[in-house]
Amino acid sequence: MESLNITDKMNPNVNQRFVVEQTCTNPNCFFCIMREPDPSPRRAKIANYFKEMPVRDDQEHVLVLSGVWNIAMIQPNDPELPSLGVFNCMASLIQKGVTDKIWLLRDQNIYIPYYAAHVIGSYTMNKVEFAEKAVESGVISPLLELLRGKISWVEQRVAVRALGHLASYEETFEALALYEEEVVNLSIQIASTCLELIYDGFVGVKERKERLKYHCDLLTRGVRGLDMENRKAEEWGSQLQCWSLYLLNCFAYKGRSLKLICKHEFLRDLCGMWGGLVNHTSPAGVGLVRILCYNKYGRKNIAEMKEVIVNLCNLARSSDDWQYIGIDCLLILLKDQDTRYKVMGVATLFLVDLVEIINLGDRSNLGEAITRALLLDYKQRKMKYSTNIDVQKALEQVWELKVEKRRKERLMCEEKVEEKRVLVGLIKQQGNYMFWSGDMEGALMKYSEALDLCPIRLRKERMVVYSNRAQCHLLLGDPDSAISDSTRALCLSNPTNSHGKSLWRRSQAYDMKGLAKESLMDCIMFIDGCNKIPHYASRMISKQMDATWLFSTARSKSMEINQMRRVQQESDGGDCERSNDEMMKTMMEKKSFIYDPLIARRAYWKVEEDQRARKLLEFDQSHMEATGFQ
Repeated sequence: MESLNITDKMNPNVNQRFVVEQTCTNPNCFFCIMREPDPSPRRAKIANYFKEMPVRDDQEHVLVLSGVWNIAMIQPNDPELPSLGVFNCMASLIQKGVTDKIWLLRDQNIYIPYYAAHVIGSYTMNKVEFAEKAVESGVISPLLELLRGKISWVEQRVAVRALGHLASYEETFEALALYEEEVVNLSIQIASTCLELIYDGFVGVKERKERLKYHCDLLTRGVRGLDMENRKAEEWGSQLQCWSLYLLNCFAYKGRSLKLICKHEFLRDLCGMWGGLVNHTSPAGVGLVRILCYNKYGRKNIAEMKEVIVNLCNLARSSDDWQYIGIDCLLILLKDQDTRYKVMGVATLFLVDLVEIINLGDRSNLGEAITRALLLDYKQRKMKYSTNIDVQKALEQVWELKVEKRRKERLMCEEKVEEKRVLVGLIKQQGNYMFWSGDMEGALMKYSEALDLCPIRLRKERMVVYSNRAQCHLLLGDPDSAISDSTRALCLSNPTNSHGKSLWRRSQAYDMKGLAKESLMDCIMFIDGCNKIPHYASRMISKQMDATWLFSTARSKSMEINQMRRVQQESDGGDCERSNDEMMKTMMEKKSFIYDPLIARRAYWKVEEDQRARKLLEFDQSHMEATGFQ
């Protein structure tokens, strides 16, 4: 099938109407109808065209649909086409494509279901009256056929988008809820498996001629090249996953199908659904987690999943755009007495580093909210945490910093504050000297002494000392303490998460722990504040982008399957061919053969820890500019 090119029939002027070449002689030409200046006959002809289109075979259908798609994308709030039967027409065309395979594969009809579902989604994303008209026109049933995968993942993407819009309105939700169990199960399945499916069926196919041509054409709009196709496939794959999660959000928000959504296996999968760098508008998996946290049943299930809690904690101590969602979820869980003590042991050790945040986005006094949640019943339940020394110590730190030290300093005069400022500066300089002399332990002690003396109102001074101490922890091979101190420094920065040296140090510490996404986010924030991107930061970003690539898990699994297949063929003399399902079963039975990047990275760091710590001391001049002490 040849790729489409309709630019010669599109007029880029303000009213976005279509024009046609002067030689057109077709009396039923859609583009000629759209040029009709008199509204009354034009509307009648458009309505008649949409009515006849599904029952008439015409090679121009694809061109017409691409034109209607363009109108819907540019003018989604224009009531003309929705009022003239566009939804009935699109629903009929999708149904015809699903049921009549001979017709679908003739001419360029394979493109029609995609464009038709996209038109429905575009017209229903803003206007509830359009959504109601679409439901009345019977669009749900054919969209569900696409959601079931009757054609391919490309059509699933636009179908789940359209269904998500319909589910977001009170007036049309119940019409979709008639198929609730199936829709929820399909959305869970798509969100969990779509990236692997797209990789195996498209991105991982290296020979371009073996890829479905109409997929290539839709993805790139005629722009050729594997790189372009792969980039667009990554973008669309992220959208398919995120729109599936959005559809689940619509049900979870109403407290529907929570038993299906809160299955532990799916909650665990949600931690890895982050949208990637190609999708900045959707909170992806953590967005659904937050919706579940608003429900008692959802909180109960999330609180029982340590993996989910740790993921929320890592997000809360990151520079990700959705950091505030991680904090929100943890605060909700801590305020519920039924979940508080299930998550307290993990969450406290992370949130203690965030108690001095002032503002984060549009949230003000966030540090105070975290402090209140941690100390909610501190005096009454003090013995509750006595069995967990780390938690008890963390709560005592919060109490000392936010209650005792604040009370003591409330009446401190300015002269006393200035005196302490000078003293802290002298001790910090001593720590700097010890650091450059190679005495990391001594420098660390000096920085700790400076922090104990420094008044809490001297935020900038404390930010610098915390950041310097984080560097000591980093070079001593203690990434957890480095993350803690650099996070505290970033909370004290103005605006939050803006101190470049702390961002870079935390990025390195997260890299040591194998937390590639968190490391990548910090590194991106770091270079945003640089006039020129340092080469060491470029290397870090390249490394973490490869590790966090949307299809990295699918790629690893594909490589494992191919390796298992080669081993089996060699052992069987090349005569035995086994299916992917059999290979996966063998791999699950022999878990020692499965490569886990996180476990491998931790093992590597355990072996190389001392050497790496020494190498970090071998700064070049440009590196010193980022890690030099203040």
